[in-house]
Amino acid sequence: MAQWTRRDFVKTGAMGLAMAGVPMFFKGNPLAAFAALPPGEGGINAYLEHFTVTEAQIREVMAAAMAHGGDYCDVYFQHAISNTVILEDNLVSRAYSNVGMGVGIRVIEDDRIGYSFTEEITPKAMKLAARTAANIAGQGQSTPPSDFSFAGMPDYYPIGVSWEKVGIDQKIPHLQTLNEKVFAQDKRVIKSQVYFLDNTSYMMVATSDGRIACDYQPMTRVFVSCTAEQNGQREQSGYNLGGRHGIDYFTPERLDRLASTAVRRTVDLFDAVKPEAGEMPVVMAPGFSGIFLHEAIGHGMEADFNRKEVSIYADKIGKPVAESFVSIVDDGTNPNMRGSINVDDEGNQSEKTYMVRDGILESYLHDRISSKHYKLKPTGNGRRQSFRHQPMPRMRNTYMLPGPHKPEEIVESVKNGIYAEAFTNGEVYIGAGDYTFYVKSGYLIENGKKTRPIKDINIIGNGPDSLTKVTMVADDMELMEGGGTCGKNGQSAAVSFGLPTIKVSSITVGGVSS
Repeated sequence: MAQWTRRDFVKTGAMGLAMAGVPMFFKGNPLAAFAALPPGEGGINAYLEHFTVTEAQIREVMAAAMAHGGDYCDVYFQHAISNTVILEDNLVSRAYSNVGMGVGIRVIEDDRIGYSFTEEITPKAMKLAARTAANIAGQGQSTPPSDFSFAGMPDYYPIGVSWEKVGIDQKIPHLQTLNEKVFAQDKRVIKSQVYFLDNTSYMMVATSDGRIACDYQPMTRVFVSCTAEQNGQREQSGYNLGGRHGIDYFTPERLDRLASTAVRRTVDLFDAVKPEAGEMPVVMAPGFSGIFLHEAIGHGMEADFNRKEVSIYADKIGKPVAESFVSIVDDGTNPNMRGSINVDDEGNQSEKTYMVRDGILESYLHDRISSKHYKLKPTGNGRRQSFRHQPMPRMRNTYMLPGPHKPEEIVESVKNGIYAEAFTNGEVYIGAGDYTFYVKSGYLIENGKKTRPIKDINIIGNGPDSLTKVTMVADDMELMEGGGTCGKNGQSAAVSFGLPTIKVSSITVGGVSS
């Protein structure tokens, strides 16, 4: 079996950059000459071949990693390919590809973690990295498993054509169509930018408790940004759609929605006003506003913050944290969503985890370390940015379940307040739960009706406090198709989020002084 070397990586990676936009699928290219590998039963042999390793070699690496002891070890392989094409005013301004491949080795001894990685998938390089990781462990020696078991798993994101087979010639027509639709929507539009991104990650992880898992993870996203001008005033906004899909996801209907939403959000800003500052009810729209739930509440549910007693939720398991009609889940099983995973980066199958059920805090989001601390099974939230990073508890698709109210009923219940449609630049302080968000798109609510668009305002509050002030939840839950990228401890992870229409009875809104 041929071995992968650093020199091969540099040579092939450079070729990928030089051939930007061309399908990463060349005969004889050890990085790309693979179709989508099956995540189900029988797929593991294809992944071993893909990474040019054998189970015996993985056991030898584990033996080196646990030569000085250690409670646990895992070996994580990844091969990632990403492609980006950018169209500005109907001209391709940039097109490039990135390729990464390597293996990360982790050893855990009590609360100590040793981690090392290499971009050379050879026995020599992997053992050297393993010995580096082993330096944190105590005295003695642990034995690697004599064999690995591979359990079949579901496939939450099947696609028809893998992205390695899709060339730039198949992407540019979508970009050109979007550009034309944006300019056709409104004569005030003066500039457009359209971004087409796709990436693929092959991953395989073997653990010292004798498990081995693999996954093929596709991803795509198209983002439309437009600028409009009216009487010398310029405004800019945008919209995106995507997920774990193939190119057939971008149907004419979705392209229409991308263009029309981006333009509507932009031209609405010409008539936008600032509300008076102060405490007021805030109605959050379904879908995109779920980022509020992710930032203000979700991070506080990640078990590492609670294990270290940093989160305000650290002593709240089994206690009421919201009204009885409020249930919040983190779910990795939603078909084709950006935050969905068949298996996490520690080899645990994904699941739907109830964080809050009927107003009671039921569970944190666990990786292996926190689940051992709490004597619970992992929830499938052990995620990492790449083979260069250690896994930690991370959200997947975080959303509130539908409630008993109607959307129009919620808006009608507000005499004076705001309707928040989209947020950006969210920040949260995990310990206290304090947050601030910039409202990117929304409307005033006056006498129970949505009226004028709003802009240039932020909302300030406390996550746990705001959760107790969710007084109405509608039956119109939506997941944000585009999703986002979450940052934590220097790592990024693909996520999505969602909400039904909800009413928070009181939040501080920054606007103009009365």
